[in-house]
Amino acid sequence: MAVTAEGWLLLGSAPFAGSFLGVLVWRLPADGTLWGRSRCPCCGHALAAWELVPLLSYAFQRARCRHCAGAIDPFHPLIEAAALAVAAWAVLLGPGEALLADCLLGWTLLALAWIDWETMLLPDALTLPLVLAGLAEGVLGGGTEVPERALGAALGWAGLAGLAWLWRRLRGIDALGGGDAKLLAAGGAWLGWTLLPSVLLIAALAGIASALVQSRGRGTGLRPLAFGPWLALAIWIARLHLGDAP
Repeated sequence: MAVTAEGWLLLGSAPFAGSFLGVLVWRLPADGTLWGRSRCPCCGHALAAWELVPLLSYAFQRARCRHCAGAIDPFHPLIEAAALAVAAWAVLLGPGEALLADCLLGWTLLALAWIDWETMLLPDALTLPLVLAGLAEGVLGGGTEVPERALGAALGWAGLAGLAWLWRRLRGIDALGGGDAKLLAAGGAWLGWTLLPSVLLIAALAGIASALVQSRGRGTGLRPLAFGPWLALAIWIARLHLGDAP
């Protein structure tokens, strides 16, 4: 398949997007501050621009800080490579009119999934703008999909928020966080309400599979399962493979 100029541009920019996602994942749950120079966590040295080139700097420096020889966390090249994989997934499916929107959605979902996996949190600073972005894409696409997307956002939030409330009343425990409902609302805003059952089915199956893998060799004890990564994956799959992007 021939890759368009837009596709090559997105592939080339994907590792840089991943570098920014790394900042989001590290700083947003901690203090919400995204500004400030990047520094070596071992010695505090402010990193120069050439030390921040995605993927290449890590390889060139052999995963070590050039000032203190401290190990560079492999998290950085991993999220940069993951952002590249997201872009490649979208680009290889075809040019499409919504390729840029697909990548922006995929990168945001990647950040949300990573944060939730590490912290069990889905920050409003990412989920709520994602809802608005999905509705805005519907407006820019001519506005015909806006009612379906708005209904999808409302049903997505109400469905999981209502389920969480019911479970809390019946069992006295929180089975789902408020961030999960907001993430599904974002999925509804990007996909419309008709794909929400598919999103929930994919996410549930992936979550169950993850729980089974984690339970192997651990007896009956399970750590709390982050549902956000599987919701994010399901939204991404539905967007690229089940829906008709504008």
